[in-house]
This record gives sequence, C-alpha cells and structure tokens, in this order.
Amino acid sequence: MHKPLILITNDDGINSRGLRRLIEFMQEIGNVFVVAPDSPQSGMGHAITLDSTLSVQKVSLHGLDNKFEAYSCSGTPADCVKLALQELLPEKPDICVSGINHGSNASINVVYSGTMSAAMEAGIEGIPSIGFSLCDFAYDADFESCKHGVQLLVNEALQHGMPKDTVLNVNFPKTRGEEPYKGIRICRQAKANWKERFDKRQSPSGKDYYWLTGDFRLLDQGEDTDINALEDYFISVVPCQFDLTAHHSIATLNSWNIHDS
Repeated sequence: MHKPLILITNDDGINSRGLRRLIEFMQEIGNVFVVAPDSPQSGMGHAITLDSTLSVQKVSLHGLDNKFEAYSCSGTPADCVKLALQELLPEKPDICVSGINHGSNASINVVYSGTMSAAMEAGIEGIPSIGFSLCDFAYDADFESCKHGVQLLVNEALQHGMPKDTVLNVNFPKTRGEEPYKGIRICRQAKANWKERFDKRQSPSGKDYYWLTGDFRLLDQGEDTDINALEDYFISVVPCQFDLTAHHSIATLNSWNIHDS
C-alpha cells in the first residue's frame, strides 16, 4: 500500500521538542521528510530570504530512528518549504504539517506566526497543509497530549483532501493533568490584538536598546471563536486562506469618487 509522503517543518527550529514529537506521530502514518530552520524563527511571519544566501545541511536527530531524511536550513520557515519543494524533495508531498509550535497561534497570533506561514507556503503550491500549536510555553509542555488530534486531522485531510486554497490553523489547549480534550471545534479566528510596549534599557557602554513586550487583548466574546474553544478545553481548527482580499469592502470602495469621469 502506498504510504503518503509527509513534509514536516516548523518555526521553533530543527532541535525543538514539538518537531520531534510531530515526526514520531507522522511516522505512524507515512514517510516523513523534514526541512526546518537551524535556529528558532518564531514571529518571522512569511518572511523569505532575498538578500543573502541560504545553506542547507543534512542532519540526524538525536533520539529518533532517523529512518527519514532531515535537513536544517539557515533561512525562515517559508524558505524551508520553498527549498523542500523546489530542490530537496524527490516528489511532491501528499501533505505538509508544520509544528508542533511551542505556544499559541490562535487569534491574531496567526498573522505573525512562522509556523502558519510555512503551512501557507505549501498551501500556495496546492499542497494540503496544517499548522499545529500547543498553547503552553512551559519547558515541559505535554506535546504527547496532541498525538490523537494531530493524527486524526492529518488522516482526515489525506482521505478527503483540503477545501481549495485553504490551510488549517490548529491549536491545542494547555493540558489539565490527565483530563482528555473534550473534542475538536471548527471555528473562526477571534478578534484580538496586542497592546504592545517597549522596555527601554541601556547597555554598559551607554547605548539604548529595547525589548518588545505587551499584553494580549481579546476584543471578541463570540462563542464560535478559537479562543472560546480553547478556553472550553477543545482543540480549535480555523480554516485560513491566503487570498487577503476584503471582498466585503469592494462595493464600498467603488462608491468613492476615485474613478475617471
């Protein structure tokens, strides 16, 4: 029986715990091929490398059976997918999975996410793609708890395909001990933003430098959002698109006095 070819990437880097667990989960489903950044690339969004070269190195991952090909890349998550599809993979993959991200990519976080941008890059090329994240920043975050949900969603995507021009953003709640997740909810992205500020400091030489910090502000009390699903201890699944056109605004803009007379 043909085993699916699964491209795996992330934004936390080739040595991250979430990537290793995702590799193990996917090895039970198909043949895996890994291309991931050689260092953490969180918050890179859909950045790509244009003004410098990229290097790629074949690697073995300690603690895994390494019955698969794995490469570390000096670029961004989107770079990793581009290189995998254009140069490294022997054939087009059946699916691309990105993650498991160490922290939330729910709500507005998807805009900044390297995890989801890698999945989006594969989606642009017509490959079914899913980004996975665990809403827990703790060092000992329980990635094992994601196994059933990850495998279920990947198997369903492989069986049914993905809606056209759609990529899935999947977030797992922080675990509550041994309590199993209540299930999976298909939902929309909650409206939210970050109230940001810069912590200004000074180096011993007297040079100013800044640390970006901020607070997450939820602006949406809807019961059909990813944040609500996560708070209710459900796995959230948000279908995302890479067509950024605000279609509902076209009629309004056409009413402006900007057209040639």
